[in-house]
Amino acid sequence: MSTDRMKTDAGPADSLPPADPDLRASGLRLAYDNRLVVDGIDLAVPPGRITAVVGANACGKSTLLRALARLLAPRDGAVHLDGRALHSIPTRELAQRLGILPQSPVAPEGLTVIDLVNRGRSPHQTWWRQWSKADEQAVQQALTATGMTDLADRPVDELSGGQRQRAWIAMAVAQGTPVLLLDEPTTYLDLAHQIDVLDLITDLNRRENRTVVMVLHDLNQACRYADHVVAMKNGRIAAEGTPAEVITARTVADVFDLDCRITLDPVSGTPMVIPMGRHHQGAPLQPMAQAAD
Repeated sequence: MSTDRMKTDAGPADSLPPADPDLRASGLRLAYDNRLVVDGIDLAVPPGRITAVVGANACGKSTLLRALARLLAPRDGAVHLDGRALHSIPTRELAQRLGILPQSPVAPEGLTVIDLVNRGRSPHQTWWRQWSKADEQAVQQALTATGMTDLADRPVDELSGGQRQRAWIAMAVAQGTPVLLLDEPTTYLDLAHQIDVLDLITDLNRRENRTVVMVLHDLNQACRYADHVVAMKNGRIAAEGTPAEVITARTVADVFDLDCRITLDPVSGTPMVIPMGRHHQGAPLQPMAQAAD
């Protein structure tokens, strides 16, 4: 860690934000130039839960996440956090309440893990309150929670894909926001590292009550790790609810134009999607309610 930072005692800015954040969108319409991508979405994010947003490519998943993070201004409608419109919340204050990890982030060349994680504390610092004991503690806790302590002095660009993703998540953890938005956090990772990252996100949710919204492609992973699933189609919400309520053969056919069978995951007891293709039209599986017998 750089030694040129002024260390101060923890102040009021170190106090924990209110629990159970209320993040919601109403009448949300989002566009790039003249191309409408999200059309009239109403969404209330369950506080203290993990929400997975799923859907086919170009259905508006990442665009919705960008709007929830105030990275994209709505064409119509609004996003509110704790009853306040996002655009009315000062940037520093918003960064203390809401963090986002974009898809495939890139660190400056040579930046070490510890320096990256330190950047997560920037929203908590001002000209009169710089590096504090609370910042130090938050960074160390983030490194421990993500298993990155031993790699703290390594350059981020020298890490494996899974290690890099954990380093970025550590930065988001250090930021200390009650809401964490993740855009396809498992992209480009092998299966073992995908599960490692999803387990880590679940740890943060269960241990610290973080409200998590993440865009995922893998429906079975969404069912295993999410409490709430939002299925999108053509810029609208096609279905919303628990994994068992949303991930049905009918919804998968409607949202993904894919014939499938749904059974129970033998490990988690959540819905498991068995896709059917032209070369694998087997006999129908037992209905999910009967598969547990």
